[in-house]
Amino acid sequence: MKLIKTLTLVFAIVFAFSTLTIAQTKKTRKTGKKEIKKKAVKEARKEAKKFKKDDYHVSPGALPMEKQIETAWIRQYEIDDEGYPLYIVASGNSVANTQTAAKLQATEVAKLELAGSISTQVAALIETSIANQQFNAEEAASVTKTVAAAKSIIAQELGRTLPLFEIYRTLKNKNVEVFVRMAYNSEKAMAVAQKAISKKLEEETDIAQDKLEKLMKWDN
Repeated sequence: MKLIKTLTLVFAIVFAFSTLTIAQTKKTRKTGKKEIKKKAVKEARKEAKKFKKDDYHVSPGALPMEKQIETAWIRQYEIDDEGYPLYIVASGNSVANTQTAAKLQATEVAKLELAGSISTQVAALIETSIANQQFNAEEAASVTKTVAAAKSIIAQELGRTLPLFEIYRTLKNKNVEVFVRMAYNSEKAMAVAQKAISKKLEEETDIAQDKLEKLMKWDN
């Protein structure tokens, strides 16, 4: 009977502690979201003011410029439970005869910027991985060269991105300049890069398969 009472008390304490921890976590996240919102609004107002001064507009029917930019800044500030950015954000702009053509070109520029950011992160991870694995100088050089050339391949493999905002202005020569900003989930981006680079390394190097598998296990 005494043992049952003791166990009941222990379970009650554990439950209370767990409930308190969950409540504190939710409160911390809520506070974090408020801070992110506050910073995003501040940055959005400042950036929108600059864009409007440069005669940029949003498309008819679209959300106000400040609101679009605010959403973009929220994405840039968001982090996961370990403190890493949830999204990789990139921008692109282009000039063309029509808004549609300029948007397509600006989107491609932004995708390349995204791919560049991803490949830079991958290069750092692989550099560390090379140092931890038994790679000779020739193998290491081959890997580094392949990763450096993977930017365009990663861009092609990204697929759908998350549009954050799009603004445009008509120039004096009647051409249209479009500026876009987009985001891509960081975890998904690294998975895409891992797959694309693994394939390229298999095709372009003579490094043994087991070595490549160890090389690409960045979380180990």
